[in-house]
Amino acid sequence: MVKKSTSDFRGYATSLEHRNLLAQTWESYELLQCGDGLKRERWGDVYLIRPDPQILWPLEGKWGRHDAIYHRSESGGGNWEFKRPIPEQWQIGYGNLTFKIRPTNFKHTGLFPEQACNWSWMMEAIQKAGRPIQVLNLFGYTGAATVAAASAGASVCHVDSAKGMVQWCGENARLSGLEGKPIRYIVDDCVKFVQREIRRGNRYDAIVMDPPSFGRGAEGQVWKLERDLWPLLDQCRNLLSDRPLFFLVNSYTTGLSPTILCGMLSALMKARDGSCFAGELDLPITEDHRVLPCGIYARWEEKC
Repeated sequence: MVKKSTSDFRGYATSLEHRNLLAQTWESYELLQCGDGLKRERWGDVYLIRPDPQILWPLEGKWGRHDAIYHRSESGGGNWEFKRPIPEQWQIGYGNLTFKIRPTNFKHTGLFPEQACNWSWMMEAIQKAGRPIQVLNLFGYTGAATVAAASAGASVCHVDSAKGMVQWCGENARLSGLEGKPIRYIVDDCVKFVQREIRRGNRYDAIVMDPPSFGRGAEGQVWKLERDLWPLLDQCRNLLSDRPLFFLVNSYTTGLSPTILCGMLSALMKARDGSCFAGELDLPITEDHRVLPCGIYARWEEKC
């Protein structure tokens, strides 16, 4: 075996740069306490306690005020226990964006606040581009990234296989005053949509995706991230314009590292003039000054 010298890896730090991002500019959202596999959050004027698998340390003291707590079921899923009446849905804001919040049967609220780092980055990139930008948001969920990109002046195509999520995106756009902005709302299997867009000859300057670990499309198509992510990325290469602005991949899949995401994105974009970096998306915990890792991301961006 030939031992490689340190110089053989001199480009490694540049090609796989890690940057952990801390979403610390919120006013209407706050992560207050964490412990015993749970987190207490403030969503506007409503206080919720929800499970989080990353919280492996014990709770210090007692839980503060909370209006509802989500209990997991041993058979899967769970239910909310309401300590006092709360609205069925309400709104919170981030800068000039407004989002509908609604506790769902699967502990979620319709928004991932750690993604605020990505929203701000996208908006700044679009505003600085100085040219029309077409954005494709795949697995778009309730559309926070779509709303952020549209508010910055981009034309956006929002795709998700769940009709209810696409409708929720439309509500968020209206709440943010973006009714007249160029947003396409598509209920479709993301893989099939990409294949059709390639045949149509459509091109995008930026692509955002948040693929699930496992899922089923509108017609029962099975999605497995470890098997299907690279083929989808490879197909998306054919949707990029001659001058792409950015490519963003988010993930909440346990065991998938930022290094893997960054390596895939670097391989995908190696012929383009830009840079790739990746890391965790973190939230600050108010009461003990620690941070909670919530997800990972990888970004490729055009070279300035």
